[in-house]
Amino acid sequence: MVTTCKGVLQWPKVAFSLDGAIAEGIMDTSDLAQSAPDRYPRVADPIHTILVLAALGGWAFAHKISADHVSAGAHPNRVRSYLVILLSEWLLFALVLAGVWRNRTSVLIVLGDRWHSVRQVLRDIGIAIGFWIVAAGLLWLFGWLLRIHENAAAIAAMLPHGGVELTCWIALSVTAGICEETIFRGYLQPQFMALSKSAPGGILLSAAIFGAAHAYQGFRMTILIALYGAMFGILAYWRGSVRPGMIAHAWQDSLNGVIANVVKP
Repeated sequence: MVTTCKGVLQWPKVAFSLDGAIAEGIMDTSDLAQSAPDRYPRVADPIHTILVLAALGGWAFAHKISADHVSAGAHPNRVRSYLVILLSEWLLFALVLAGVWRNRTSVLIVLGDRWHSVRQVLRDIGIAIGFWIVAAGLLWLFGWLLRIHENAAAIAAMLPHGGVELTCWIALSVTAGICEETIFRGYLQPQFMALSKSAPGGILLSAAIFGAAHAYQGFRMTILIALYGAMFGILAYWRGSVRPGMIAHAWQDSLNGVIANVVKP
């Protein structure tokens, strides 16, 4: 009798446990379904992204006009060209941050978290150095496969000659490191991730736009720069910050100008 009573009393407990497990399972499934779209949140409104892409189109067109003037002129005014590009990059940077702020998203998402110690600074510098070494080797290989040397004259025409031009070039290189990594990897990459619901999709789309924005350097350089952009995209996604990419980007561009200024034909 006691055994029978226990058995009777245990059934509601079992039923309750099963019901609880089923309910918990349903809740877990619901939570997973709810969190899936939030895995890649937008950092700004889609309409703002369209505006940024349109501005990038104008930016690329202005670069093309500037590059044609520099290549065609016997005595090109590179300083003026550098300053115009520098100003346009900071304007695009401001446009991006305005959209992020308007969306009530923290600007640190696109700029990277603040450094709180010297150790954090040194860590990102070390990551940037390691990335630059690997990327430089891959770029040399891809450049050789794409026969980039055939565009050498057009590229050389845009590089600095003399101390004043080099100073402006380095300022432009630092600007490119900060602004372009913010625009392409900090802003467009997560926006495209949210659109495609995929990290590889976001990286590839932002890299393609990065290459297209530099189309004024020629078709082969566009492909090479898109590949370079994909490398920066992978770095930003892996690190969770654009800071190492900013350092490597600014260093690479600056180094190109220094080498061109020192090793003259």
